Amino acid sequence: MRLRNIPWAREAVEKDSRCFDSPENTKGCWHRIFGRKAPIIIEVGMGKGRFIVEMALKHPEADFIGIERYESVMVKALQKLDRRLKDGEPVPENVRFLRMDAADLPDFFEQDSIDRIYLNFSDPWPKARHAGRRLVSGRFLSVFEQVLKKDGSIEFKTDNRDLFDFGLSETETAGWELLYSTYDLHSDVGAMKDNVMTEYEEKFSAKGNKICKFIIRKN
Repeated sequence: MRLRNIPWAREAVEKDSRCFDSPENTKGCWHRIFGRKAPIIIEVGMGKGRFIVEMALKHPEADFIGIERYESVMVKALQKLDRRLKDGEPVPENVRFLRMDAADLPDFFEQDSIDRIYLNFSDPWPKARHAGRRLVSGRFLSVFEQVLKKDGSIEFKTDNRDLFDFGLSETETAGWELLYSTYDLHSDVGAMKDNVMTEYEEKFSAKGNKICKFIIRKN
């Protein structure tokens, strides 16, 4: 799907105090930014922010950072928070947004500083020559490994079976420990108790698509 450009999005994101895009103002500074020392959890490719906002509300004991490359997408998450405030709904204080490319995570986070990474319905990059761009590729797993704490985990959800199988193969090759895996998340009653749906998850599951999920841990 083609991304619709929002001309005023860049200025809006740059002016918003909830958004960051500079390594100098973030690396080693996240506990100061949140005003406390708490577990740090990130979502790479947060889209419109539904997942990261709901997770922040559900887990006030942790701090959440939504990562997105495009201002025209990030501004949707900001609007979501603003609507909640306007409508008198709870607004999480433990969420921030970071505009950057996932490949640059070590520039924005110290080594062993992140407790968990969520990858939700990432771009499958179906062509073989683009395999290295997939967020579950060995290339990105090595990036994630640098910033995750010892025993830190990655949770990945997708409706793309080929991407899921590719990710399982890559994680095994890279030596990650597989903690959980399913080709039909929504049929797992236990796993669904704590599941927070993304916009894509709701859309795809409504069409009858099976949702795949795995959880891996850094050794």
